[in-house]
Amino acid sequence: MRKFDSKYNGLKTGLFLISILLFTTFCYAQGKKITIVHADNSTIDEERLPGATILLGNVKIKHEGIILECKKAIHYKNNNFIKAYGDVILNQGDTIIQTSRYTEYNGNTKKALSWGNVVIKDPQMTLRTDTLEFDRTRQFLFYKYFATIKDSTNILTSNTGNYYLTNNKFQAISDVVITNPDYILNSNHLDYYTNSGQAFLYGASTIISNDNLIYSERGFYDTKLNKSYFTKNARIEYNDREIKADSLYYDRNIGFASATNNIQIIDTLNNSILKGNYAEYFEKLDSAFVINKAVAITNTNTDSLFIHGDTLLVTGKPEKRIIRAYHHVKFFKSDMSGKCDSLHTNQASGLTQMFKNPVLWSNDSQITGDTIQLLNNPKTEKLDSLKVRSNAFVISKDSVGFNQIKGRNLYGKFKDNDLHFVSIIGNAEVIQFVRNDTKDLIGINKTTCSSIEFILKDGGIENAKFITQPEGETFPPSNLPENVRKLRGFLWREDERPLTKDDIFVMNEETNQ
Repeated sequence: MRKFDSKYNGLKTGLFLISILLFTTFCYAQGKKITIVHADNSTIDEERLPGATILLGNVKIKHEGIILECKKAIHYKNNNFIKAYGDVILNQGDTIIQTSRYTEYNGNTKKALSWGNVVIKDPQMTLRTDTLEFDRTRQFLFYKYFATIKDSTNILTSNTGNYYLTNNKFQAISDVVITNPDYILNSNHLDYYTNSGQAFLYGASTIISNDNLIYSERGFYDTKLNKSYFTKNARIEYNDREIKADSLYYDRNIGFASATNNIQIIDTLNNSILKGNYAEYFEKLDSAFVINKAVAITNTNTDSLFIHGDTLLVTGKPEKRIIRAYHHVKFFKSDMSGKCDSLHTNQASGLTQMFKNPVLWSNDSQITGDTIQLLNNPKTEKLDSLKVRSNAFVISKDSVGFNQIKGRNLYGKFKDNDLHFVSIIGNAEVIQFVRNDTKDLIGINKTTCSSIEFILKDGGIENAKFITQPEGETFPPSNLPENVRKLRGFLWREDERPLTKDDIFVMNEETNQ
């Protein structure tokens, strides 16, 4: 009998605990009851509004940290539910003040649905919309019929959005626009933090100002500091310049941009492109430098010039633009290529200067010297003239040897981008393989004098004029030994010559370039 009583008492205790648990759960689900603080009048109309109390005039209601005021309210006590009408004010402590024409508030779920000129304010922003949902438990606002959000810096509009009060985050979706005094940002999806002014972009976005247009499909923009970072299909467009890269950093305050990987800086005015894997652009100076497989491409009417160096520096406005290339410089054009340690090009004057062990290949001719200067006609985009200062040396290959012209300085003229006329001034020397009209070799001319002038054709010497006491003669080919068929300082550098635009990136170990 005692064993049965023990089991019975245990069962009663268990049932009691279950009842307590169910009651507690029910009470929790119901939540604390809405408290009616004041109403000028109240009435009950069970026929029209069963279970409801109608509150009229200066209605004031409290519930777990909020105060709701309105002109009229319908209170469903059993459901813990309020419908508020007319000049509704919902106040959550010192953080949230909301006004609207109508609000429904559920005390059990702590959710409010408001519509009609809804305005909600917190210390960071003001939101205006027609319909707004407010989840107090999650401190979360939701709108889906367009809203305007204004903070100390920007005005944000979007068709749909969420606002998280705990971290001041807007998640704006569909036709998002941020209007700033300096620019307008458009996006289909962004996260915006009103306390910091930081916007995180997802999907196609543009930022348009008087200075430029920025496009990206993923990125970050600090609207207060005016600094940004973009990581997908990013580009900046200026009046005559466009920058594209896998990733872009931009500081609007100082007009500075840095780009990484697959960079293109396009100069639409001068019809040229800079490429590389890292670049910096200085907007106010209209200048850029590029490293890591850097190449400058200048497009002409008939051909393109490709210039590579360890570092490319482009400075100046379009009408006075200068290109500088430093270290391991190579360039390629279909009818000309070259190599040096550093290069300087003035696009306004058309003057290009090559420094430190330069070599220039023009069709079949190789030209070397201490410094090489090329003058291009900016209007026709054709080569005009050539100067070689100190140790000038011109070599062209013949089937049985090398035609050579050597002297202190050289001056040349181009015809249709082909070296046509050469004048050697000072200590001139020449070795020329002389051929008749049928191209048969008839002799080898070896002469020295003060100055020499040549007319070149098809890589060979067509006509020569020796000035001031020439000394030399034309030898039968068999009478001039091989060891004297090359002038002192002869160096044939054909293996260094870039034959395609891709060869400009090839290093030559023997010259460390």
